[in-house]
Amino acid sequence: MDDMLDPIPLSALQHWAYCPRQCALIHLEQVFEDNLYTQRGQAVHARADQPGVELRRGLRVERALPVWSERLGLIGKADVVEFLPDGTAYPVEYKHGSRNKKAAVAACDDLQLAAQAMCLEEMTGKAVPEGALFYATSKRRRVVPITPALRERVESATREVRQMLATRHTPPPVNDDRCQACSLRGLCQPDALTRLASTTPHLFDPDN
Repeated sequence: MDDMLDPIPLSALQHWAYCPRQCALIHLEQVFEDNLYTQRGQAVHARADQPGVELRRGLRVERALPVWSERLGLIGKADVVEFLPDGTAYPVEYKHGSRNKKAAVAACDDLQLAAQAMCLEEMTGKAVPEGALFYATSKRRRVVPITPALRERVESATREVRQMLATRHTPPPVNDDRCQACSLRGLCQPDALTRLASTTPHLFDPDN
């Protein structure tokens, strides 16, 4: 990995895609709180987070596999990676809830999975054309093709997160539907901050 680049956790890309302020609070300001949703997520990951290797139907299955990309400066851990007989990697990310998520939330999951796939490509030298998200409630997989558009989203999100960390700038609160399930709502205080922003008089109007 480039000595000039501090590695970015893969999870930061998902947090950024969901809400840039959430990403900054966690990865820049180092604050975090649990709620029901994060606790459910931890329960889902309990087994996948235990490192191990097993053989299953001709596949080598590795759990809690460290992954990284020197080119992008990314580092993290894949919940499960299934290796085909020819060595091709197939990442499987575990998520709580059902596969019928809102499109915007599902897109954040896709981004994290694609980042894992790109790391595995660099590590193994083999293309990773798809992966899957396993949802605990529905106990079903949703296959995700690792398309050029999705790869570009990984590249773009990585650049944006790196820029945020370099400038040490925490974006303002959004105060929309994303806040309802966010465990950081009490720390972020989107309601109070947006009210303050709307009532604070502007001391200088650049247009006048």
